[in-house]
Amino acid sequence: MLRPELVLIFATLLWGTSWIPLRAFAEAGISGMPMVFASYGLIALVAVPLLWRQRRAWRGQAWGLLAIVIFGGWANTALISSLSLGHDIVRLMLLFYLAPVWAVLGGWLMLREQLTALRLGALALAMVGIALTLGIGLDTLKPLEGVDWLALSAGFAFAMNNLATRAANRIPLFSKTFAAFIGSVAFAGVACLLLDQGLPTLRPVTWALVALFAAGWLLATLAAQYGVTHLEASRAAVIIVFELIAAVLSAAWLGDVPLGPRECVGAALVCVAAVLAAWPDQPQPALPRSAT
Repeated sequence: MLRPELVLIFATLLWGTSWIPLRAFAEAGISGMPMVFASYGLIALVAVPLLWRQRRAWRGQAWGLLAIVIFGGWANTALISSLSLGHDIVRLMLLFYLAPVWAVLGGWLMLREQLTALRLGALALAMVGIALTLGIGLDTLKPLEGVDWLALSAGFAFAMNNLATRAANRIPLFSKTFAAFIGSVAFAGVACLLLDQGLPTLRPVTWALVALFAAGWLLATLAAQYGVTHLEASRAAVIIVFELIAAVLSAAWLGDVPLGPRECVGAALVCVAAVLAAWPDQPQPALPRSAT
């Protein structure tokens, strides 16, 4: 079996560098909700027949599939909407990256996962690393506004989606992966109607690249679903934060943002937290046999 920790890190690397093709698509004339609707819609064309074909496998846990559709769909739509409508990107990303906190609490309350000192320490280290990497100021602590609630709800929905993915252990991996895309298409379609945004007219080669991007996003989501399914929520939640480091380092490498000492220390803390979260649990010592 593939190591779920490494598969999950692979997914975060793809997610963290996805801003590069998304920027190129924005320059080509498609971004925001229309981009979500177009790319996820292409996947949904394959998803619906596959889900119907596997209906016998997930029928006993239909509640889990519905939860993935709702929470997975809302996480993508709310995050992209907040980043499109908001101005303080650092504040929005900090609110979204509270997701590990929700995941750890949810895993403890709903899945009865054990909270060890190592897990809690890794979570605390990751949150400090996030704050250092993104940077916080006085504006970060002001009362929440509408767009802030979007980012906060996106992080909460993302954590709930991962919990539902782990809890729905009898649903096939492909069904869980495609379900999130169906939810995203539904929410993005509603958002396009409310915001009066339609699909732009693009060249055929651009549509082909959108389809290629959708395939890459599908691969990343499939890898993430695999990792989340085989890892405790408290471990997966910290490892997923590595996505932020991939985004920051790729932006610095391409010369978009400076990489100073604060960002380096924050990135190092997140990396250490991810290693601690991925560290295998110590086996419990065997109880001595009673004398006969």
